[in-house]
Amino acid sequence: MKYVVATAGHVDHGKSTLVRALTGIEPDRWEEERRRGLTIDLGFAWTTLPSGADVAFVDVPGHERFIPNMLAGLGPAPVVLFVVAADEGWSAQSDDHRDAVAALGIEYGLLVITRADRASPDRVREVIDLSRDRLSRTGLSDAPAVVVSAPDRVGIDELRTRLDAVLAGTSPPSTSGRVRFWIDRVFTRTGAGTVVTGTLSAGTISVGDTLDLLTVDGRRRLDVRGLQSEGATLTSAGPVSRVAINLRGVGVDDVSRGDALVTPGAWHTSAVADVRRVSGMSFEEAPEHLVAHIGTAALPVRLRPFDGDHARVTLARAVPMSRGDRVVLRDPGQRIVGGGVVLHPDPPALTRRGDATRRAASLAAMSDGAGAAEEVHRRGAMRVTDLTRLGLVDDAEPAPHGVRVIGEWWVAETSLTAWAERLHAAVRELHQRDPLSAGLSAAGAPALLGLPDTTLLATVISEAGLSSSDGHLAIPGHKPSLGDADDAVSALERRLADHPFRAPEADDLTALGLGARELAAAERTGRILRLRDGVVLLPTAPALAMRILASLDQPFTTSAARQALGTTRRVVIPLLEYLDARGWTRRLDAGHREVVR
Repeated sequence: MKYVVATAGHVDHGKSTLVRALTGIEPDRWEEERRRGLTIDLGFAWTTLPSGADVAFVDVPGHERFIPNMLAGLGPAPVVLFVVAADEGWSAQSDDHRDAVAALGIEYGLLVITRADRASPDRVREVIDLSRDRLSRTGLSDAPAVVVSAPDRVGIDELRTRLDAVLAGTSPPSTSGRVRFWIDRVFTRTGAGTVVTGTLSAGTISVGDTLDLLTVDGRRRLDVRGLQSEGATLTSAGPVSRVAINLRGVGVDDVSRGDALVTPGAWHTSAVADVRRVSGMSFEEAPEHLVAHIGTAALPVRLRPFDGDHARVTLARAVPMSRGDRVVLRDPGQRIVGGGVVLHPDPPALTRRGDATRRAASLAAMSDGAGAAEEVHRRGAMRVTDLTRLGLVDDAEPAPHGVRVIGEWWVAETSLTAWAERLHAAVRELHQRDPLSAGLSAAGAPALLGLPDTTLLATVISEAGLSSSDGHLAIPGHKPSLGDADDAVSALERRLADHPFRAPEADDLTALGLGARELAAAERTGRILRLRDGVVLLPTAPALAMRILASLDQPFTTSAARQALGTTRRVVIPLLEYLDARGWTRRLDAGHREVVR
């Protein structure tokens, strides 16, 4: 198994020295860092623990001037070594790093008391007790404490054993999930081009994969040219691990820390989110303009409180966000104000008076794990893929109560009922207003109801108790009423009863007051049969024609059929084509047919 562990703690409390003792690797990458003995940027090292666990360390700077760098390293890491020096004890930046751990919701780690050679046993116990008290409101409140003197390697073996036990208790990451790779370092390598590094916390990346790069300038699709982890070349990398990715098609100046590589189509990007306070000061007391840290990104943000525990954050640019993400808020003077958990990464707009108050109540009632049902009810229906992109459901999650699964959609039962009632009412009103109508056009029903997708219409029709025929929706049992046209149709029926194959001309039909709508209604009621070219006959005409045609010498010509039926070429050709289409007659050539026995 692979793991990533970050350090945390006050400047000059021995974090980098501890990492060197654990790994044998110098984590300070810059000459200035080594010369000054001060970590400025993120450092990286790795080792194998007694269990065989492969652990990569992210060493973060402790100085208050480099808090943004510290948050970039700590943000994606699931486990932390919180370092406090025995001789100096809990210090100013210990508070800052504690606040970062609390805001990020890090639940796994160790309390490491360094420089034990410079303090008495009583002093060490005092520092442990004080540190536990200061960490009491974080996920590290019950973290095991290990006392070390790194230069002498005192306690290092115990630390490795204790760290092994902590890592064994962490939740296993998803290797098949969607990738969101926050970039924390960008550089070029001769012969390779642009390389980015970061912590892969979920999913798998393979050479040849296509990922979307999200930057301040937008989105571009790139191919993974190569992969490395801990100095080794890989064909694929899984979580949780430190990974270097060689990208094809992008320059080093086009990428920076805070950008992200994501699985195409799998993430919702947003600059607005509703959050719940998890640490720090009340949102109502916090400054309006802050800096938000999410992943490795640090962005200006505007905070709009709904109440002390809920607020809307508007970032300077869109980033890939999901429900459950942690956001650290700090003021421009580096102080960490607090942190929040994203409850909704695509919240509704606040446009009407009282919307903010209603939204506050909605968020207050929402558990950290809620959201899918509320979102489906708010929108009426949502594709499961969109809910997944928002982080509101996972692939195996069943639909919540009150939500029906229709294909790829989750549909609120209340919305389904409302759509069905509206559709039934619209059809009933059409029947009353236009007795000649065959019913409501099914093609226009989705727009009428505002359905998000036409595939939902069949279920709505069923819920509405409507019948569907020839592209029209009607109340079952409904028969179009001919109304004033009934007498005209009766006159036409009498005329055709006397001369079954003498179809009236268009002028005759007009004289009777029978237009296209009246004739269509008469046909739907079974009183007439319409053939092409405006030929109108009785429904019994085809059967009568077959009896006559069967008595002719076979095969017969069109002319013979016309004479036997006592009609014209205008009528006989559409009639014969009608009989052909039903398989009652068969056309042999341009001039001959036969009755199918």
